[in-house]
Amino acid sequence: MKKSLKITLLTVTVVLIGTAVWFFFLRKGEQNSLNMQTEAVTYGDITNSVTATGTLEPLVTVEVGTQVSGEIRKIYVDYGSVVKKGELLAELDQSNLKATLISTKASYESAENELTYQKSNYERIKQLYEKQSVSKTDYETATYEYNTARFAYVKAKSELEKAQTNLSYAYIYSPIDGVVLSRAVDEGQTVAASFSTPTMFTIAKDLTKMRVIADVDEADIGDVKEGQNVTFTVDAFPSDEFTGTVTTIRLEAQVSSNVVTYEVVIDAPNPKQKLLPGLTASVNILTEERLNVLVMPSKAQRVHPTAEILAMVNGKADSTSAPGEKAASSDKLKAAPKVQADGDGPDTPEGEPNQRTIWIKKADGTIAQRTVIIGATNGTLTEIISGLKKGEKVVTEIEISATASQETTETTESSSSPFMPKRPSQKTK
Repeated sequence: MKKSLKITLLTVTVVLIGTAVWFFFLRKGEQNSLNMQTEAVTYGDITNSVTATGTLEPLVTVEVGTQVSGEIRKIYVDYGSVVKKGELLAELDQSNLKATLISTKASYESAENELTYQKSNYERIKQLYEKQSVSKTDYETATYEYNTARFAYVKAKSELEKAQTNLSYAYIYSPIDGVVLSRAVDEGQTVAASFSTPTMFTIAKDLTKMRVIADVDEADIGDVKEGQNVTFTVDAFPSDEFTGTVTTIRLEAQVSSNVVTYEVVIDAPNPKQKLLPGLTASVNILTEERLNVLVMPSKAQRVHPTAEILAMVNGKADSTSAPGEKAASSDKLKAAPKVQADGDGPDTPEGEPNQRTIWIKKADGTIAQRTVIIGATNGTLTEIISGLKKGEKVVTEIEISATASQETTETTESSSSPFMPKRPSQKTK
């Protein structure tokens, strides 16, 4: 029993010693590897945009209706018809309108005849009254009847003009040059204009001039300004990109499902008439455009090398030294003054709100700080106002990673524990 326990303890001890030896040799073979990436400063474009969805519609749309009631006798145009200003679109039945005109004309002539008689009678009574041949009562009666006849004549004349106008309304003419977008009536249909003017046709003035009404989210509307360039696409022509310009920002907010948007009017020229009214447009409003400016990667601003990294890059410490030596070197470097900014670049104004500090790689392989003034950014690229020149390399990423050398792998393999299982390809000597 005791002999078996001794054998077990001896086996465990050997395993532990073998594992410790294996781990020691593996760690001895590790060395720190510096991973540094740089990119050259160059010229490029920086654009920022706001996306939205909108609907295409004609620049000018006119709804044509009728001001009189009646049955539609004839329609001369249809959907898509190209019409000229003054062209006849439809005609209403004129029977009732002509009858009304005849009646009002008769009333007018009767009132005119009565006015002529009363005027003559008034003038005669007036002369007799001036000669005191008739009483004042007769004169006042003649004056009253003359004024009544005059008012009746004016009313009859007005009714006649109205009947004539209503008869002219039986003919529906186009008020503009354009294209018929919709026709809401058919021949034989009766339209009633008692309370409001019914719409019979919708005419677009000029389909070569369109506009997009885009709904822009409240979070983005502050970046949108009149005159900004716009690009948009429609599902009807997915491979085509159309252009436009912001013309109006409507201040009335639109609320739908607790989402606040504002309507932005975009002028969209349509010389080839490919764009059709009602198409849905995916809009991209260019809120900022910086073309052919000096740019660097935005991630260069997030590089902050540690003291150990600076020691490895700039040769102030031996990257292959022992761990204790590394710690001592790091402590010395931390106690040393900070790395001074490189002075080879263009002068940078002090106190600028957009002042940033980045790291550049010099010709000798070392890195140095550089103070720059930045401008616009799109998240990926950042404009350089001053502090850098084209071709200079900025550090975009720098870190230390631990890797095992080939020698370490070989050492580990040769000093592996005899109690560990072998790989299938490894032969037992």
